[in-house]
Amino acid sequence: MGHMTAKDIYRELGRKIDGLTVRVPWNETLHAMLRALYSTEEADLVVRMPFGLATLPKVAEASGLPNAEVRRLLESLCDKGLVMDIWLRGEYHYTISPLIIGIFELTMMRTGANLPTREWAELFHDYLQAPGTFYAANFGHGERVSVVRTLPHEEALGTSEHVEVLDYEKAAAIVSEAKSFAIGLCSCRHEKLHAGLKSCDIPLETCSTLGSGTEYMVRRGFAREVSQSEMQDNLARSREIGLVLMADNVRRDVSFICHCCPCCCNVLLGVSKFGYPNTVVTSTFMARRDAGICSECGTCAEACPIDAITFNDEIVSHVDESVCLGCGVCAVKCPSGAMTLVKRKQRVLHPENTIERVVLQCLERGTLQNLLFPDPNNTTQAFMRAFVGAFLRLAPVKRALMGDTLRSRFLASIQRNA
Repeated sequence: MGHMTAKDIYRELGRKIDGLTVRVPWNETLHAMLRALYSTEEADLVVRMPFGLATLPKVAEASGLPNAEVRRLLESLCDKGLVMDIWLRGEYHYTISPLIIGIFELTMMRTGANLPTREWAELFHDYLQAPGTFYAANFGHGERVSVVRTLPHEEALGTSEHVEVLDYEKAAAIVSEAKSFAIGLCSCRHEKLHAGLKSCDIPLETCSTLGSGTEYMVRRGFAREVSQSEMQDNLARSREIGLVLMADNVRRDVSFICHCCPCCCNVLLGVSKFGYPNTVVTSTFMARRDAGICSECGTCAEACPIDAITFNDEIVSHVDESVCLGCGVCAVKCPSGAMTLVKRKQRVLHPENTIERVVLQCLERGTLQNLLFPDPNNTTQAFMRAFVGAFLRLAPVKRALMGDTLRSRFLASIQRNA
């Protein structure tokens, strides 16, 4: 690839990132963003890297570069959050960061002198907010699997629902079960601040990392390590403010909790501004009003982060069940106690673990073949990527594999091989 022009290598980089868990449509804003974040050497290495996890020798073999040079470039990329290094079986494994959650969040969580944070913020804002691009590519075809899911505020649950809420649905239980913790800047609020668009007074330092992800975040300087009690205080503050709690969309080994405001959060804006309700997976609960004790004050409608509650003279209060997140912010803010969370009738899909979530995300977005055949230099794997990719893109195949009948067996097979 040494003969490529800078524009060519960034175009190839765009294609590589587009082949991960989140689709990244190409446009000139993306081109400018990639140029601002990656040197041409770094871009060239990422293009040559295998999909999925790879050790340093494997990356060096794929790139054709000496180990020392690959190590230097990987260190730079990991410091920027553009590649993640994960300690497995006695050595580091490297994986390319997707745009979400990855490049955007880790870039906007960086702190320090002489960083072009305003430039980054404006580029991310222009790209993510452009109509008909990012959200449409990832949620415009009925996709159901998002990287984040809503956590209900436990105080909002109705009496009968308390016995049905599971530990993986409780923010407090997730924190109590974790062994390590870190808090960093909210990437969305930091982006809006430097783009000149932050209108709220919500604190910047809220983003919570738990468990295995903590070591990476602290080691690379994206967050500071905190105690369990400080993490619990962080949750309590978010409840008082009325923030939406969103977590890693898995049932086991949750790695992060976001504390989201409706004016800054790009995920919530995907629902309220762009009309894609599946940008965040709902909780297994939904809001309901008790007309008998409702004071008709309208607080619930004002508090709803995605405008799912209407309030007027004709319909005192109506919850749009098709978009309600089940976050419970309306109930937490309701002065009369008329709003509560009740169990949904329809089952909500929450993947068991990260492998399941990644597989389902890639299956929906047509990129699973890249994880199944990750070697970019193997001609046989290149053929299989093209063949399997075409097969998986067939609508009946995708529907069958995402359906209840085949999904469990398909995921079990994938995990055995992983």
